[in-house]
Parts: sequence; C-alpha cells; structure tokens
Amino acid sequence: MTGFGRAEVVTKERKITIELKSVNHRYLDLSIKMPRKLNFLEGAVRNLMKTYIQRGKVDVYITYEDYTLDNGALKYNRELASEYITCLKQMQQDFDLDYDIKVSTLSRYPEVLVMEEQSVDEEALWESLEPPLREACEKFVQTRILEGRNLEKDLIGKLDSLEEKVLRVEARSPEVVNAYRTKLEAKVSELLEDTQIDDNRIAAEVILFSDKICNDEETVHQEHEKDAHNRERRHRTQTGLHGTGNEQRSKHDFIQIK
Repeated sequence: MTGFGRAEVVTKERKITIELKSVNHRYLDLSIKMPRKLNFLEGAVRNLMKTYIQRGKVDVYITYEDYTLDNGALKYNRELASEYITCLKQMQQDFDLDYDIKVSTLSRYPEVLVMEEQSVDEEALWESLEPPLREACEKFVQTRILEGRNLEKDLIGKLDSLEEKVLRVEARSPEVVNAYRTKLEAKVSELLEDTQIDDNRIAAEVILFSDKICNDEETVHQEHEKDAHNRERRHRTQTGLHGTGNEQRSKHDFIQIK
C-alpha cells in the first residue's frame, strides 16, 4: 500500500524538512536518507516511526539547513604549517632558490587553516526534529487510511458483482441440464427414427454432462471467500484498522483471507 507524508519546521536557527513515501511490502523496511550531522538520531527516528507504521517499504528523506553563524570555527594547524616551512626551507637550500614564502601564501596551503564544526546539541536537534517527524507520520497514515477505504470500496463492489453472477450461475445450472437432456433426446430420436430410445442410456449421458458442468465447488469457494472478507471487515471495524499498514495477522489468518 502506498502512502505519503510531508512536514517542515523553520526557526531562526534551522530548517528541517521530512518526506515519507512508501510502496507495499509484507514487512516494515525503512530506508532513511539524512545529513551525516544527524546520523546519531537514526535510532530515535526508527523507533518513533515504528509506533506509526508496521508494514511497507518506506523511504524517508530528511533535509537540514543550519542558519546559525557559530556552527563552525576557524582553526590554525600549527604543526602542519611548521612542516610546510621546514620542507620549503630545505627545497631553498637544495636548489639555491629565493625564500619568498609569506603568511598569505602559507595560509592557502592545504589543511593549514581548517573550519571545524562546533559540538552538536543533540537534545536540541531532536526537539526540533521530533515534531515534524510526527506530523509527517500522521499525514502518511492518513493517506494510507484513505487509500485503504478506497480499495475496500472497490473490492466490495467487485465481490457484490461476483455474488450476483454466482447466483445467476446457480439458478441457470438446472436449466442447462434439462435443456441438454431435451436436445439429446431429440438428436437420438432423429438418428434412431422409430427405434425405441433407452431411457437409462439417456439418463447416464445426462449425468455425465451434469457432472462435467457442475460448479458447486466454485460457488461454495466463492461463498467462503465472501465470509472471510466479511469477518475481516468486522475485525477492522472493531479494532479501528482501515488498511493503514498497521495490521498484525498470523500466518493462518493471512492464508484464510487470501
């Protein structure tokens, strides 16, 4: 069963956007894509989503924008700069070159000046992430409920149509046998003309034909399917489940309903 949910929160410090979408799957399969900065929250995200969703292959997209100016600090790597200078001086001596290194030149060398991220306030990030995540999950479940009701309505319509056809088949079956007997007797009379017709032989042929067109097994099976579906509908009504992907069934129940 498909589903979709989206939520977004924007504050002075950050912007978080969450999107959920899914396709049908017998078990729950969460695929979470989010910035590395939020990786430490993956466990919490999974645990929260499991309270809303139990089945389906769900893709989770989390985007994060940091608006704060103090999210990084410029650091001077003194040890690496010292090694650069030592190597440059050695090159000057080895090749008799002018030593013209300036601070501005040295600062552009790789890793001499680096931007380091400040420590992350994990609790504050989770407090910002949790509300939109719950909102997205709730919207996701609502889309599944709506789709489940539409599927149920379509299935009920097909079952009702099938039931009508089954009743017509059941009513028609005796007529088909009687028509076959009449047709068979007429054909035999035409072929044998004045010869006496063996009623036992005719009856045997009719029995063989009626056995060949017998549909009792199919009609009984269809009634069983309808009863199973009605039991499932009553169960959903009593438990409040409407095709959200949160149903918990035993293997036996799954086979019976199928």
